[in-house]
Amino acid sequence: MSSTISLSSLIPPELSVEQFEASEEGLVVTALARTRQAACPSCSSPARRVHSRYIRRVADLPSAGRPVRLRLITRRFRCDVETCRRKIFAERFGDAVPERARRTGRMECIIHHLGLALGGRPASSFAERLMMPVSNDTLLRVVRRRARQRTDILTAVGIDDFAFRRNHRYGSIVCDLERRQIVKLLPDREIATVTAWLADHREIRIVSRDRGGGYGEAAACALPEAVQVADRWHLMENASAAFLDAVRKSMKPIRTALGATVVDPALLTSAERIQYEGYLRREEMNAFVASLAADGLAIKEIVRRTGRSRKLVRQIVRGERTDVFRTRQGSLDPHLPYLDAQWDAGCRNGAELWRRVRAQGYRGSVRVVGEWATRRRRSEQISGAQLRRIPSARTIARLMTLKRDHLTKAETVMVAAIEAGVPALAEARELIDRFQIIIRSRSIGDLTPWIHDAEASLLASFARGIRKDASAVRGAITEPWSNGQTEGQVNKLKLVKRQMYGRAKLDLLEARLLGAA
Repeated sequence: MSSTISLSSLIPPELSVEQFEASEEGLVVTALARTRQAACPSCSSPARRVHSRYIRRVADLPSAGRPVRLRLITRRFRCDVETCRRKIFAERFGDAVPERARRTGRMECIIHHLGLALGGRPASSFAERLMMPVSNDTLLRVVRRRARQRTDILTAVGIDDFAFRRNHRYGSIVCDLERRQIVKLLPDREIATVTAWLADHREIRIVSRDRGGGYGEAAACALPEAVQVADRWHLMENASAAFLDAVRKSMKPIRTALGATVVDPALLTSAERIQYEGYLRREEMNAFVASLAADGLAIKEIVRRTGRSRKLVRQIVRGERTDVFRTRQGSLDPHLPYLDAQWDAGCRNGAELWRRVRAQGYRGSVRVVGEWATRRRRSEQISGAQLRRIPSARTIARLMTLKRDHLTKAETVMVAAIEAGVPALAEARELIDRFQIIIRSRSIGDLTPWIHDAEASLLASFARGIRKDASAVRGAITEPWSNGQTEGQVNKLKLVKRQMYGRAKLDLLEARLLGAA
């Protein structure tokens, strides 16, 4: 059964077709409004008397891969209401063809969504392929013009910062946790800016945030009755970082417990010798700064006398700069058990070991395997009183927090030696385990005893921070809200910002993010 398609079905339904022309450049449709009267835009009274007519040219959606242009026969009407100031007016076509627009409403909507999804130049290139030629500036103007602010009532919000330029300039993002949508972008993360925005939304009852002090202070000032919720992921991450700091402060006792207190430079490789010489220079500076701190000098005065950065001086005073070999995770580490087995089997040649481990999936160079063979060969000449290579502080922290059934025999022996030689570190690890159990099991009653125990351990600084922010930490334990979805919106924001090469102003960035939602 054949069906026919009328020309009127291809244009907005408010219009009727008068004439149709096809050319190589596209399709031209002459149309006019279906109604015989029009409402005056000033007094809204219906008018029937036609003053004159003129042609209005408007672009419409393409048809069969060819651009479509509308020739709208637009009438001018006379308003017969004597008290109306407008005597002559042009008829309006409603949403089909907005006032003073050069595109139909449905084409404007498509262009708006292209701008939201792709930005300026990419959307312009794509629109040209769709037979809707439009410039990149026009696309961005449409996105800005059609931007709408959220007017929904907010109950639970999440707030976090994002970087316009990392370590230089930051902004703030506010999300509606109930609807999972971005609500507002703020130009900075200053307390005054956040306080002013929160004060305009007194209906907010839940504020989820990270553990930075700025947002907490702003929420307490603007919404004293609101419940603040610290992000649970940040709590767990801060606990892990606190334990890592405790391990770094305990590196000297750890080396004593593992019998690695004497370093013979003759047994070091070239790379290790450079690290060891740097360690000796650091130890001289550490001793000098520690002596100044023991004399009662403030960190600011020590910075002025030594010329070192404030961060470095603070690390020395806190005992966080004691590693001899600051090793990192290497590409060879997953293959060390296989190399040890080959070494024990009698293969001692570095090139041959490299060929064998390469067959197991190793992609590194022969130099790395050769240096490992050199260290292994020299280590067999070391006596018990000489150097025994120990892992970095980060590796020790990871091994101490893993379950014992996930460790090798050598790693288990090393962890046991550290726990026996440095009992304060073993106590800190148990406190970290207790804290993570409190967060996971929502055991709010165990938080206060944990803070009391942790303040007398290596985690005293972390425990003081938890006590200072205790209300938000309790909110994280008792409330179902979290800042995880806000972090996800930050990732989305970074994608859109980088898509525009970081040159978008705040209003355009906000328009694209809110419009896409």
